[in-house]
Amino acid sequence: MRRVWGLALFCVGAGLFIALIFPKTFFMLIVASLCLLAGYNLFCC
Repeated sequence: MRRVWGLALFCVGAGLFIALIFPKTFFMLIVASLCLLAGYNLFCC
């Protein structure tokens, strides 16, 4: 189950990161980074 949540969070983070080609707010950048980091840790560790 952790791998599923990790993959989902990683995909959400990647999508947010792609949407931030022109960053709108610093908060969105932090949320995208946290989603990528949490998703990677849940999926790989």
